[in-house]
Amino acid sequence: MYISKVSLVNYRNFKNAKVILNKGINTIIGENASGKTNLFRAIRLLLDDSLLSSAYKLNENDFNRELGNDWRGHWIIISIEFKDVSNDEGIQALFSHGAENIDSPDRATYNLFFRPNKSIRYKLSKLQEGDQDSLKELLNNISVENDYEVYFTGRSTVDFNDPETYLELVGDFYNVIFPEHIDDSKFGAKIPHQLSISKDLSFTFIQALRDVVSDFHSNKNNPLLTLMKHQSEKLDTSVYVPISGKIQELNQEIEALEKVKEVREDIKSTLLDTTGVTYTPKSLSIKSGISDEAEKMLQSLKLYIGETSEDFEGGIHELSLGGANLIFLTLKLLEFKYQRAKETLANFLIIEEPEAHIHNHIQKTLFDRINYSDTQIIYSTHSTQISEVSNVKNMNILSRKGVSTEIYQPSHKLEDKNITQIQRYLDIVRSNLLFAKGVILVEGDAEEIIIPILVKQVFGISLDELGISLINIGSTGFQNVAQLFHNDRIQRKCAIITDLDAAICDVNIIEDDSDKKKKYKNRVKRSAKKGIERKKKLDAFINGNHWLRAYYAEHTFEVDFTKASELNKKAISGLVEQIYTDEDTKQLSLTEITSGKIAVYGKRVLTMANQVGKGWFAIMVGGIIDYRTIIPNYILDAVVFAKDEYSPKVIAQIIRYRLKQLEISENDINNLLTAYLEDNNLKKIIHKLKITIPEDQLINFFEKINKNV
Repeated sequence: MYISKVSLVNYRNFKNAKVILNKGINTIIGENASGKTNLFRAIRLLLDDSLLSSAYKLNENDFNRELGNDWRGHWIIISIEFKDVSNDEGIQALFSHGAENIDSPDRATYNLFFRPNKSIRYKLSKLQEGDQDSLKELLNNISVENDYEVYFTGRSTVDFNDPETYLELVGDFYNVIFPEHIDDSKFGAKIPHQLSISKDLSFTFIQALRDVVSDFHSNKNNPLLTLMKHQSEKLDTSVYVPISGKIQELNQEIEALEKVKEVREDIKSTLLDTTGVTYTPKSLSIKSGISDEAEKMLQSLKLYIGETSEDFEGGIHELSLGGANLIFLTLKLLEFKYQRAKETLANFLIIEEPEAHIHNHIQKTLFDRINYSDTQIIYSTHSTQISEVSNVKNMNILSRKGVSTEIYQPSHKLEDKNITQIQRYLDIVRSNLLFAKGVILVEGDAEEIIIPILVKQVFGISLDELGISLINIGSTGFQNVAQLFHNDRIQRKCAIITDLDAAICDVNIIEDDSDKKKKYKNRVKRSAKKGIERKKKLDAFINGNHWLRAYYAEHTFEVDFTKASELNKKAISGLVEQIYTDEDTKQLSLTEITSGKIAVYGKRVLTMANQVGKGWFAIMVGGIIDYRTIIPNYILDAVVFAKDEYSPKVIAQIIRYRLKQLEISENDINNLLTAYLEDNNLKKIIHKLKITIPEDQLINFFEKINKNV
């Protein structure tokens, strides 16, 4: 038996979301604060019988923030679906559809409802349709403490992520229509929590490794104590009794020490002197506290580790942070193995962010080696190392959108061959796109190196700060990765930047052309033809998918960068001295770059790039970029699209940086920012900037953002 789906409605980060899981190892990927911990908390509420009873006392803070103050009357729904369900009678009776559902006889469901109690639900059902005033009056008097209950059900048949299901089960708040009765055949029959499925499962949760040294000092969280307690239950009495006798003898010997007896007598005499005969205790002893009970005896043991090749073993507190985390994780895994040995109906191992303070190679090794054939394992992570080796089929991506989180399955509705393509491309670098708020795909080293520098130098903000991952595909085969971004899969904006390779010269061959020139023209002509074909194919691939858009350099990145402005040409001219040693070649190159003819300066720039290698040429160009460099329009368009939304804080940061570079007075900068932040009206600030810095490329950038909104 394994978890096939987790549905979350109105719970914390999740307004309406579902996680699809498979047998074996599954990975939950997401940035910080995307809801990974909350997802695991939801699963634990249903399956982890080690949670304290207080964990089930949900409150208004557990409702999704989108509801705001309107949470009253709404339900929190957490539903877990299982597949490959055991034939065990107890499981079938409580959770499974069995013969009732021919389509899925091996399917079971287990649900938690946090809902208004029976009295409130009855009052809601008696409201007149459309009577908003009475509804508001009733809801205003509801409190979590007095009017809500936790309710468990099994054998539901509905999809809780369907908005129509919510209307039928909970009610229609807009039209004021609430059900009088709940159909148990759809939404599940009641299950007392003490009879829940968690008693029949092996479920181990390994929390994020943040401060394991303090956990080792805690009686509650110390995994070594848990293991020793487990083993003490199996301790053979014949082995225990002799050891217990020795401990009793040792305690007696310690108590009989002269100095111990001396301190005891001193305490008694001091008490007598202080309180007198009437109030002095009748007796007083000092006893050795070494326990002779089996459980406490084993739990008194401490773990010592030799971390290096030195002949020394130290306590947990003396280990490196990574070493302590690794030991903690190992002990928790052993705890899981002990539980798994009980022959339960199913085994679940939930591991939260195992990468904390652990070396990259160890992260990947752990992921590869922690694999049990009869166990479903669910990791959460924001590690690119773990993401790289995760199976795309078994991956869920959490993406924070405002106060809510959406969950995407990147392989959804893809054929196996397409999934294989994605898996091959998602190496440690490209897997960054799984965590980004927006993505830009580029075809080569030049774009990968220069575009981040351009954005940072010109606008004072990095692509990382914008939440954009720039990924070098290393070819023009963008479809292999771009197919991830789709309504059915990852709903994030992805911009593709590529070259059209349009001819920079007249490709018609004339009689006077030399063989070398003919060869050059034919090469340019072939490239242009391939560029047209590539665009046609890419546009057809993107058509109808609003998450994808392609942006084309008319010629090549190097040529279009040079073409963008006279300042850019001047900057490129500055590299001539570094690339060539021959004085005649230097002079010729400078003349060609400043010629104003694209056929001439375009060819020279490409020659320079080929001379030193395109990657190295890009590094050289990166070194001469500053705030005056002009970013080509197609690149600006891609950055605007990929970001999706530019917050007032980001806009203000860009304005301040740009105006300072242009040496606008601090007073004028503050006045402009104050005017903008009053109402966050980008159109109005664009008008003011046209007066302050006319024709500056910041205006062009902001106009593109404003148009994209």
